Amino acid sequence: MDLEKQPQKSAVPAEPAAEPTIRASDADRDRIADILRDALAEGRIDAEEHGERIDAVYRAKTVGELEPLVQDLPAARGPHREPSPRQAYAYGPEDAAGMAPADKLIAVFSSTTRKGRWRVGRRTNAFSLFGSVEIDLTEAIFTQRLTTINAASVFGNVEVRVPENITLRGGGTGVFGNFEVDTLEATDPEAPVVVINGYAVFGNVEARPKRGRFIADLHAKARKHMGH
Repeated sequence: MDLEKQPQKSAVPAEPAAEPTIRASDADRDRIADILRDALAEGRIDAEEHGERIDAVYRAKTVGELEPLVQDLPAARGPHREPSPRQAYAYGPEDAAGMAPADKLIAVFSSTTRKGRWRVGRRTNAFSLFGSVEIDLTEAIFTQRLTTINAASVFGNVEVRVPENITLRGGGTGVFGNFEVDTLEATDPEAPVVVINGYAVFGNVEARPKRGRFIADLHAKARKHMGH
């Protein structure tokens, strides 16, 4: 038998096999969340499916778990996509690089409060150890559609309050503690979306609407922002 005519097998194994096991970073999750946000705004997915996929995004531990969530959507291939006119109209200019560091609220045997008129970033990390963190978004300024709050409480309390007319989603783990998110679905398709994730160990994490508080009309704000 002429061995030279036999098909040669490649000695190099397929490279993508290891990639799905790479641990997902915050930047990886934010990239997928941005694609889902655009898909919702363009009507490619509805609010219910967006919520299900966003929940899966922030529970994912590896890159392999993230990619299937957007495989049926026109994903961004480059490092950044310019905001669509609709996004720019509703929220004004976003962080161009999309890489602003997360805000941090920490309470260790103390209390920390963020409330009043303040500009909300893409991500906020809240941690309480024998302390209390209060995040009040009822008068906050949202400059992006999706806001993620990662809340962790150990023998402490993290409390988030939002306006009644935004979308609130999320979920976490309570270990001898309480992790509770009162979900909301806004009727306005341009309303902000706040996602709460994290855990409570012998503590409490709670996110719910503040009755009687509403975010001002987004379109009116945008016209004022743009000088119309």
